[in-house]
Amino acid sequence: MCWVTILIMAGLCGASLGQYNEEEDLAWLQYYMRQSRVSSYNYVPYYEDENTPYVYSYPAAPDTEPEPGPEPQQAPSWQCPQECDCPPNFSSAMYCDTRNLRYLPFVPSRMKYVYFQNNHITAIQEGAFDNATELEWLALHNNQISSDKMGKRVFGKLKRLERLYMNNNNLTKVPSPLPRSLRELHLSYNQISKVPSNALEGLENLTALYLSHNFIFEMGASLKGLKSLILADLSYNHLRKVPDGLPVSLEQLYLEYNYINTIPDEYFQVSPRLLYVRMSHNSLTNQGLSTNTFNSSSILELDLSYNRLQKIPRVNTNLENLYLQGNQINEFSISSFCSVVDVMNYSRLQVLRLDGNEIKRNAVPPDAPLCLRRATVIEI
Repeated sequence: MCWVTILIMAGLCGASLGQYNEEEDLAWLQYYMRQSRVSSYNYVPYYEDENTPYVYSYPAAPDTEPEPGPEPQQAPSWQCPQECDCPPNFSSAMYCDTRNLRYLPFVPSRMKYVYFQNNHITAIQEGAFDNATELEWLALHNNQISSDKMGKRVFGKLKRLERLYMNNNNLTKVPSPLPRSLRELHLSYNQISKVPSNALEGLENLTALYLSHNFIFEMGASLKGLKSLILADLSYNHLRKVPDGLPVSLEQLYLEYNYINTIPDEYFQVSPRLLYVRMSHNSLTNQGLSTNTFNSSSILELDLSYNRLQKIPRVNTNLENLYLQGNQINEFSISSFCSVVDVMNYSRLQVLRLDGNEIKRNAVPPDAPLCLRRATVIEI
C-alpha cells in the first residue's frame, strides 16, 4: 500500500511540473505584452498639408489600454544579477531595462527572455551570452552599442534565438554571423550604410526585417536568400535602386523615403504573395518604369505618392488601393486601370488618390464609372 501511494504522488508531481512549464511561457508572454505594449507594424501615413490623412487598409493593432500586469518580484540573489529582476512566476525571464546600466550583467543559463533596453550600454563583450544558450528573445534596443565594440561571434551560440531587438543604437553594420533560428531582426534607427549580399546569409527562418531610418545606400542581393521573409522595411534610407531579387515569400515591402528612380521590368513578379508596396517620397519617373512594372495580380495596395510621375502607371485590375497624390500627373488615362472596358471587365480599385497633381476634374473620361465601378473614394 505504501508503494502504491508513493507512485501516485510521484505521478501527480510529474504532471504538475509539466503543466507549470507550459503555463510559464504563456504567463511571461502575457506579462511582457502588457508591460511593453509591443505591437505589429502599424502604418498610418501622413502627407503634407492634410488635416485628416487616409489610413491604409493594412489592419492596425488595437488601441485599447491593456490592464497592468503584476509587479515583478526580486528573486534570491543567487538566481538573478542584483541589477535586474527575475520574477519567480516567470523564471525564464530577466528584466534589466531602464536601470542606467553601462554594461551587460551575467545571464543565467535558464533564461529564455532577457530585456536590456533603455540603458547606456556601449559594448557587448565576446562570450557575453555563451552561458545562456536557451535564449529566444533578446532586447537590446535604445542603448549606445556600436559595431566596433561588439564581439565577432557574440550571438554565435544562441541556436534558439528568434527575436533580436537592436534598434536605436550606434551600429554601422549588420551584426554577423546571426543565428539561423532568427525570425525577427530589428535594426532600425542605427547608422548602417551598407548591407553586403552575405550579411543575412543563412537566415532562412527570418520572417520580418526592420532596417528603416538608417543610411543604407546599397542592399545588393541580401534579401534574395531569405526564403521565409514576409515583411521588409527599408524606408527612410539612401537607396537609389531597389534591392536585387525579392524573396518568393514576401508580402509587405516598404521603401518610402529613399532616392529610387527606376524599377526593373517585372520586378515584382518574382514575389507572387506580395500584397503591400509602399514607395512614396522617392524619385520615380515614368521613364524609369516599364509598362508592366506594377501589373502584378497579387498587389492589393500600392503607394507611389510624392514622386515625379507624369502619367498614371498601368496597374493590375486586382489592385484595391492606389495612392498617386503629390506627383506631376496631367491626364486621367482609363487604360491604366482597364485594358478593355465593358460589363465583364472592370477594376477592383476602391481608393484612388490623384490630388496634388496637375490633372483637372473635368479630365475624367466618360467610361471611368464603368471601369472603376467599385471605387468608393476618388480624389482629384
